[in-house]
Amino acid sequence: MTADRMSRSARLRWTTASELLRLVHAEPGITRTAACERLSLASGAATELIERLRGARLLAEHRAERGGRGRPTTVLGAHPRGPLAAVVDLRAAGWRVLLGGLDGVLTETAAGSYGDREPAGFLPEVAGAVAAAVRREPGRVGAVVAAVAGAVSGTRLLQFSTRGWHEADLGVLGSGAGVPLLVGNDATLGGIAEARGGAARGARAALHLLVAVGIGGALLVDGRPVIGARGAGGEYGHLPLGDPDLACPCGARGCWDLMVDGRALARHRGDPAPADPFAYGRDVLDAVRSGTAPARDRRAVERTARALGAGIAGLVNLHDPDAVTIAGLAPDLRAAAPDAFADAYRGGLMAFHRADPPPVADAARGADGPVQGALALGVDEITGPAALARWGG
Repeated sequence: MTADRMSRSARLRWTTASELLRLVHAEPGITRTAACERLSLASGAATELIERLRGARLLAEHRAERGGRGRPTTVLGAHPRGPLAAVVDLRAAGWRVLLGGLDGVLTETAAGSYGDREPAGFLPEVAGAVAAAVRREPGRVGAVVAAVAGAVSGTRLLQFSTRGWHEADLGVLGSGAGVPLLVGNDATLGGIAEARGGAARGARAALHLLVAVGIGGALLVDGRPVIGARGAGGEYGHLPLGDPDLACPCGARGCWDLMVDGRALARHRGDPAPADPFAYGRDVLDAVRSGTAPARDRRAVERTARALGAGIAGLVNLHDPDAVTIAGLAPDLRAAAPDAFADAYRGGLMAFHRADPPPVADAARGADGPVQGALALGVDEITGPAALARWGG
């Protein structure tokens, strides 16, 4: 038998195993009985498969609590020495490296700041931290996934407008790891987390939006993001929904970005542009929600909430999702001015949408959405049939 045929045979052998492991990741605490029913596995086949996965250090099993009549079942989970993915979180404020596995738990291993450096100046430092994390768990890390608060295509950074960065090669992040490198936009990855195990789970078409410094997002169909020809789809913040007299750091004018975050709140309050728009926005919204803010601040929040609600309505008209999730500052902005948001949202919808508008839900994953989405992509990689064949022999 040729090596190629052996490889194909091994992949086929691990296909059902891949489905089971991804189910365990998506539904923590799932019982053996429920998992077998979901995958239509007969009892004998399930026993053989689970024993094989336990022996390969891919799956753990422990007895479930009794839940009434019937034979006791077991709960399936991650093996404590199973495969891992490394997640690189490139946020506006700084970077960090985390390790996570099938159980969905992420552990930070390193973190740092950019200072005044361009990507070429700090990426080797981050790559070194990734390589150190891989060495820390020899043989276990099977993928590196970067979550980037900017536009990306493949393993290239196209634009990180909040820091003024342009074209950069992110491939260096995986250079010392010896495993595949995947790169995604933070808002897109947050959408993946919501669609797979969060507030948009079960939605056929879901729209996810993240307000941090500006606003980004993703349209997800059956849990998969629509990312465009270059992988840079979902840059909703750069739609011309704002004031055409305002210049955006991205190079365009009138971007929605400038209407929905801390920069908008500062402008409406008469303050200079904040150095940290996210922290500034959080402080203003906290004060308004506590009832201690002056009328000027409440008006600023209402204007910003209206801009958010109206823009979301436009995207609903465009994409026709059956669920919308919001993250970052967006849930607090809506909560601080619920009537202004609701009026703008409903008022911006086409009549047939207004009769039955898709619900707008706060993201279940919260601030961890992007890294949880990155881990989900990493789990896809390390539980693919070919990766399992390499791991399990």
